[in-house]
Amino acid sequence: MSTHLQGSLFDQTDQLRLGPLDGLRRTALGSGAWIDVLPGWLSGADALFEHLATAVPWRAEQRTMYDNVVAVPRLLAFYRAGDALPHPVLDEARTALSRHYAGELGEPFTTAGLCYYRDGRDSVAWHGDRIGRGSRQDTMVAILSVGEPRDLLLRPAGGGGTAVRRPLGHGDLIVMGGSCQRTWEHCVPKTSRATGPRISIQFRPQGVR
Repeated sequence: MSTHLQGSLFDQTDQLRLGPLDGLRRTALGSGAWIDVLPGWLSGADALFEHLATAVPWRAEQRTMYDNVVAVPRLLAFYRAGDALPHPVLDEARTALSRHYAGELGEPFTTAGLCYYRDGRDSVAWHGDRIGRGSRQDTMVAILSVGEPRDLLLRPAGGGGTAVRRPLGHGDLIVMGGSCQRTWEHCVPKTSRATGPRISIQFRPQGVR
């Protein structure tokens, strides 16, 4: 699979290293929802992107839309609790996040879902992670992004208001917490701008999708 990744000018190392999480900055969104953002949490993120692009058993999925079967516009992989993750640094990241948020979350992050956005035509529509407990309980979803930055947009559920925009890539971290999955939606929109590939790794507690 060809990746065509343009490396970050600010991350010129192949050594994978997680930084401290005390640099996280929280933004209150309203209705009990919040996001924490930490740019460049992972150094050497471009090397991780290259590894994941070739080592992960990516799958293409289809869905029914208006009586037609269409391709999901991104590649997917999912690692359940207890599954071996595709790189040791992802185990380190999950452990670090579980430790940092233990007081607020009250349980560890256990699963990892991966999305591969190959170019600007790949996307994910507005949604909240409401399958399982996320539909009725406050929870957290932590997303580590590697590869070219893509915009993550957030808006109140059902639309309306001004969307919050965060470009994420090259080792950036965002954590969506509180009521975010119930009261807000997020998406990665398509773009006509020339953009390289991005992989997002979503860490979730058990029973949240």
